[in-house]
Amino acid sequence: MMEGQLKHPLMQRINERLDSMTPKGRILAEYILKEPRNVVFMTTRGLSSASKVSESTIVRFVSQLGYEGYGAFIQALRDFLDTGMTLEDRLSLSGSRGEGSGRLDRMVAEEIENLKRLATSIDPDTVDRVVTLLANQEQVYVAGSRISYTFAYYLEWSLTKLRPGSQMLKGSDLSSIDRLTIATGESLVVIVTVSRYPNELIQLGKLARRLGHKLVVITDSPLCPINRFAHEVLIAPSHDIPLIGSPTTLSCLINHLVVEVAAKKGVDLKDHQKKLELSYRENDILFNLDDFRGYMGEESGG
Repeated sequence: MMEGQLKHPLMQRINERLDSMTPKGRILAEYILKEPRNVVFMTTRGLSSASKVSESTIVRFVSQLGYEGYGAFIQALRDFLDTGMTLEDRLSLSGSRGEGSGRLDRMVAEEIENLKRLATSIDPDTVDRVVTLLANQEQVYVAGSRISYTFAYYLEWSLTKLRPGSQMLKGSDLSSIDRLTIATGESLVVIVTVSRYPNELIQLGKLARRLGHKLVVITDSPLCPINRFAHEVLIAPSHDIPLIGSPTTLSCLINHLVVEVAAKKGVDLKDHQKKLELSYRENDILFNLDDFRGYMGEESGG
């Protein structure tokens, strides 16, 4: 049994209901508590064979715990495991699930399923509220740390192309606390974080809420500890437990937010981008095809 296992909502449900279960139900519960890392990859047929109970017992067990179906139960088990697994644990899991070139096919299939899950699970009303905040709030701070810093940076960098007044916060930089503390008015703070949830981002989330800022969390699980401080939460789910991270759904969700903010800005977006393009050209910041053609012509003539 993993350390802290009984504190997790899923494991608490199982233990609280043990006394009211049938003998077969208790056998199944004890097997799940003992072998969660194996169960998370099992179908009902596989779990039935491993635990020596019928598939109908599994269906009743899942229903008794309050889940709509076996898939919802497995997702809850996956979220539980993901929040507590070490790098060594993850490596052992990834090594047990195929070898060689088959890994690419499996990874592509998994990410397609993750994107489908994102499309069916995301709440459009929450997305609309977050987009409105990103488009209209006077000051936006985007924070990330470790692997999530990549996604946070992409979001903030994209926002600079759509609107003024966005800033990047690095969770490991303690000056981020200063910048939030002295931020004027009610700012929007967006924290991007994925399992295993750095404590520095949890600290920033608490601070943002205490200071009265609007807090949006973009994460990979309903179990993210910063969710409880947030005004709005967007979850990019992953069906499998990644070795390092699962970038596909998170980057897709962020890209969707960027596109929606662009659509909402309208005429203001055109004016903002004209200023940017003029600055790029005046300072020779980005590659320009016309200049390149002229350079190549000079080279050929020489």
